[in-house]
Amino acid sequence: MSGAGGGGQGSRTTLPVVGWVVSGVGHDGGMARNGRSDGQSVKAARRAEVALPELVAWEGGGLEPDGDYDGLEFADLDLSGQEAVGARFMDCALRRCALDGAGLVKARVLDSVLAGVRGVGVDLAGASLRDVELVDARLGGVQLHGAVLERVLVRGGKIDYLNLRQARLRDVVFEGCVLVEPDFGGAVLERVEFRDCALRGMDVTGARLVDVDLRGAVELGVARGVESLAGAVISPSQLFDLAPVLAAQLGVRVVA
Repeated sequence: MSGAGGGGQGSRTTLPVVGWVVSGVGHDGGMARNGRSDGQSVKAARRAEVALPELVAWEGGGLEPDGDYDGLEFADLDLSGQEAVGARFMDCALRRCALDGAGLVKARVLDSVLAGVRGVGVDLAGASLRDVELVDARLGGVQLHGAVLERVLVRGGKIDYLNLRQARLRDVVFEGCVLVEPDFGGAVLERVEFRDCALRGMDVTGARLVDVDLRGAVELGVARGVESLAGAVISPSQLFDLAPVLAAQLGVRVVA
C-alpha cells in the first residue's frame, strides 16, 4: 500500500526486533489495508476441501501395521492401543472413535475426515496428513513431531499438549479450537491461519514462519520462542498482549 507523505495513508507498523507485522493501524492512526505487509500480500491458506465418496462401514478387527484402508467409515469404535504403523487411510471417515494410545507412526491420512475423535497419547510422529479435516476433536498429548501437514483444517474441539516439533505445516487452518501448550519448536509453518481460536502457552522456539496469520486468534499466549515469530502477522491488540513477553526477551524492566 502506498504510504507517501502529505497526510496520506500510513504504512503498517513493523517490529524490527522480531520481524512481525502489526496489521490494522497505520502510523497516522488510520486503518491499514488487511492482507498486506511492507507492500507484499499475506498469502491466505488454501483450505482443505474433502469430498468423501460413498463409504463402506469398517467391519474388520484391529488395525494393522502398513494396512491399506480406502473408502471406509470407522464409527463409534474403540481403537485405543491399536498399532497401525505406516498404515494408509484414503477417502476415510473416523467418527466418534476412541484413540487413546493408538500407534499411527508414519501413517498417511489422505482426503479424510476425523470428527469427534477423542483420546490421549495418540502417536502420529512422522505421519503425513493431506486434505484432512479434524473436527471437534478432544485430544491430549498428540505426537505429531516430524509430521507433514498440507491442506489441513482443524475446526472446533480442544487439543492439549500438541507436539508439532520439527513438523512442516503448509496451508493449515486452525478454526474455533483451543490449543493448550502447543509445541511448534523447530517447525516450518507456511500459510497457516488461526481463526477464532485460543492459543495458550505456545512454544515456537526455533520455528520458521512464512505468511502465518495470528490476527484471528482470540487468545494468544506465547510461553517460549517469541523471537521466532518473525514472518507472523498480528493485530495491534495482540501486540499489547505480547508486550510483557517481548520486554522480558529484550531484558527490559517495566517499572511503574
